[in-house]
Amino acid sequence: MSHRATIEAMLRRPFLFAVMLLATVGLATLAAGQASKDDSGWSRKYKTPPPSSHIEVTVLKAVNGKPIGNAAVIFHPIEGDKDKGGLELKTNEDGKAIIDVIPIGDTVRLQVIANGYQTYGQDYKINKAEMTMEVKMKRPGEQYSTYGSSGSAKPDSGSDKSSGSGTPPASGSSSGSDNSSGSGSQQTPAPSQPK
Repeated sequence: MSHRATIEAMLRRPFLFAVMLLATVGLATLAAGQASKDDSGWSRKYKTPPPSSHIEVTVLKAVNGKPIGNAAVIFHPIEGDKDKGGLELKTNEDGKAIIDVIPIGDTVRLQVIANGYQTYGQDYKINKAEMTMEVKMKRPGEQYSTYGSSGSAKPDSGSDKSSGSGTPPASGSSSGSDNSSGSGSQQTPAPSQPK
């Protein structure tokens, strides 16, 4: 008996024909139901990120207001007393750095570092959808050394005038250029003598 004869014999039997028809219709209905089913229960749940703020930081020289390019602008998101990491950007030639990923309601510590300028740091509360921040960078102030012939703090510039408004740096933070001991390098201060 050939294959075709077998199929014709099956189709002549009404019971087998009805079973094959129901199976075909059932499979088609099941496939259509799966395609239209909302599969959110089967996949990873998507959580919409909180609304974020568009923040533009402009870094300028304090003396003349000109932009500082290639300055490091670092955002430290703060939660409670803990720093949650850092996001670092560089300013463009217009002195601007733009970031769009900090959620509204967060507190960030903005830190700006530029070559030849004092480091800037300030905490900001992000409470608007768009914020602009302008940072004016100052040149470093006079350096003070604890080493000198009179024993009092005096400026490293070599002048004998003392402004009196500055305080000497903490121990070990001297530049050492006014080292009167004459031994050792200019980078390493001489050890202090016990009295």
